[in-house]
Amino acid sequence: MNQALAGWDNFYVIIGSSAAALTGLQFVVIALVTEVRTSSSSQTLDAFATPTIVHFCVVLMIAAIVTMPGHSTITLTTCLMVLGGAGVIYALFVTFRARHQRGYKPVLEDWIFHAILPVVAYAWLFAAGAAIQRWPEGSLYWVAGSALTLLFVGIHNAWDAAVWMTTRARRSRR
Repeated sequence: MNQALAGWDNFYVIIGSSAAALTGLQFVVIALVTEVRTSSSSQTLDAFATPTIVHFCVVLMIAAIVTMPGHSTITLTTCLMVLGGAGVIYALFVTFRARHQRGYKPVLEDWIFHAILPVVAYAWLFAAGAAIQRWPEGSLYWVAGSALTLLFVGIHNAWDAAVWMTTRARRSRR
C-alpha cells in the first residue's frame, strides 16, 4: 500500500490546507451577517451553508486519512468506505433539509451543487475504498477526484451563500 500512496503527499497537503482555510473563511462570512438572521434564514443556512463546512472538513479528513503513515490496505479501505458511506447518507439528509426549508426556493444549479454532486462525490469515495484492494493506484485517483469535487462544490456553495447573505443584509438595511 505504501508504494501506491507514494507521491500523493503534496497533493493532499494542498487540498487539505485549502479546505481548512476555506472553512475558516466560511465561518467569518456567516459571523459577519448575523444581524440579518431570522428563523427562516437560520433554517436556510442549516440547509445550504452548514453542508459546505462539512464538505470542506471531509476534504481535510480525506487528506489526513490518505497521508496517515502506516496504512494497510484494510485500514485505508475501511476509512474510505466509512467516510464515503456516511457522506452519502449526510448528502441525502441535506437534500431532504433543502427541500423542506422555506427561506429560499432552490433552482437547478442549487440542486446540482447541493444535492447531486455531493452524493456522487461521496459515492465515488465509497467505491474507491471498495476497489482499493484490487486496484490501488487507480482507486487513489478516484479518491482524489472525490476530494476535488467536494472542494469545488464547497467553493461554489460558499460563494453562493456569501452572495445570498450579503444580498439579504442589504435588503434588510433598506
